[in-house]
Amino acid sequence: MSKREIDRDRAIECPSAIPGLSFRPFAGDADYEPMLAVIEASKREDHDEWSPCLDDIARTYRHLVHCDPRRDMLMAQIDGQMIGYGRVWWEDEHDGDRVYNFFINLVPSWRGKGVRLALLHWLERRARALSDENPSSRAETLQTGGTEYERDSQRVLEAEGYRIVRWEYHMVRSLDEAIPPASLPPGIELRPATDAQAEAIYAAASEAFVDHWGVTDWFSAESLAEWRESPTYDPSLWAIAWDGDQIVGMVLNYADARENAEYGRKRGYTETICVRRPWRGRGIARALITHSLQMWKARGMTEASHGVDTQNPSGALPLYESLGYRPRKTYFTYRKPLHTDRVP
Repeated sequence: MSKREIDRDRAIECPSAIPGLSFRPFAGDADYEPMLAVIEASKREDHDEWSPCLDDIARTYRHLVHCDPRRDMLMAQIDGQMIGYGRVWWEDEHDGDRVYNFFINLVPSWRGKGVRLALLHWLERRARALSDENPSSRAETLQTGGTEYERDSQRVLEAEGYRIVRWEYHMVRSLDEAIPPASLPPGIELRPATDAQAEAIYAAASEAFVDHWGVTDWFSAESLAEWRESPTYDPSLWAIAWDGDQIVGMVLNYADARENAEYGRKRGYTETICVRRPWRGRGIARALITHSLQMWKARGMTEASHGVDTQNPSGALPLYESLGYRPRKTYFTYRKPLHTDRVP
């Protein structure tokens, strides 16, 4: 996106009551540090317990797909100091819509003053420009996320016609509680995972999640390359179930040492829990989760955590609740049509 286009959008959107407010394009690596400062300034207000660093941001931006941050990103600043930013990109769902995802990060002291709305309108226009540049026969949808704590975002989104279409829980389980025993069915065995198997494991996960709501190709070669560069990547922690030479299910466990240090806890994540369709209904997921909980406890962790789609058709939520996981935070998915003028 050209500087002239940015200036045009700024002239239309800039709230007149805020002296010194301006918008500009993404400036590359130099923006990572002020972006991190915006994230850090927002964590307490938004009840976010994560610990990103400059390397995490750089890694993410090295592996973006369907997004050119120099064109698809807008930074808000006061007298040259960044106070917020937003980014948009698109993905195609399996057997579904083309989704234009976006997010807005804005420091709490500048919320409720029109800055978020200005960023939102720019991102919506940019999504429509991307639609014109990459025509699709699919229905096209704008999408973003939020939680019950992000009240400024919720207010703006609902006023702009976005509606909550999905709920996800962040769940936590204490490892001080007894872990119920569970065994894999006959013929299914647990084997240690290695980096050499990572592509096959990702392919199996992609197949297992294909009937999940809103799923896109997020188990991709690019996402695996990004994870391999992450300090949380450790195949020795994964629980992979095999039936002969077939991968049938998994839990891709990981721990974030920096996050645990910042929040004074000992948490292991039991994420990416899935079983391929032909092997479902045999207790494989329960056995893999139980194994993972025992593994984390043996490693000195005191709690385990993961996210779950509350409307998952495979019955994931009741399974996790039966294993002692309890909701800690709710995430919402907001959507509205990209082209409201084309809605019947």
